[in-house]
Amino acid sequence: MIDWKKIDTVLLDMDGTLLDLNFDNHFWKEFVPLKFARQKGISIDLAKQALEPRFKSMEGSLEWYCLDYWSNALELDIAGLKAEISGLIAVLPHVTEFLEKLQQSSQRVILVTNAHRDSLGLKMEKTCLQPFFDEIISSHDLGFPKEHANFWELLQQQQVFDKKTTILIDDSLAVLNSARLFGIEHLISVSKPDSKQPKRDIIDYAAIEDFRELMSGL
Repeated sequence: MIDWKKIDTVLLDMDGTLLDLNFDNHFWKEFVPLKFARQKGISIDLAKQALEPRFKSMEGSLEWYCLDYWSNALELDIAGLKAEISGLIAVLPHVTEFLEKLQQSSQRVILVTNAHRDSLGLKMEKTCLQPFFDEIISSHDLGFPKEHANFWELLQQQQVFDKKTTILIDDSLAVLNSARLFGIEHLISVSKPDSKQPKRDIIDYAAIEDFRELMSGL
């Protein structure tokens, strides 16, 4: 699928790409509504009805990914709640083997994530993946989410990569669309970001179900 000899820089998303999105989906769809319901003295169903439109309205914004924002908005310790169920944080199949192969190659490997630094720190602590990356960039460092054109412009200024020899692997189609508009040449989607959900049909991008599909030629 990829001619690795033509790739100098590998940009990797975290949640839903390297890590099982089941953790985040369970956290926001089940665990936060449970805690919110208890705090407000309402049923979980009512809590979900109250929270879903609030979450939906913030999707794609930097605030949507900001634990401080949601801690203030919901009057809950979001970082603390994530730590409570951190046992659910898991690396997706064959990711570690892929990262080990990359580490032995000449490519520069950069983690680019929308995750807030508190969430990022917790996940690196739980997965021990940090040593595989030359750089770790959170969109909160740059002030724009990956869905926004300014993120890529600022990233390129900071990290200096050639769009034609760079690959981005990400489960978010909105992020891939943004990267494509910016001009990143090689784009790969992930068709099964959540181990508990069915495989997605991806039409607009080459897609992998797991990283074994990319190991040939590395």
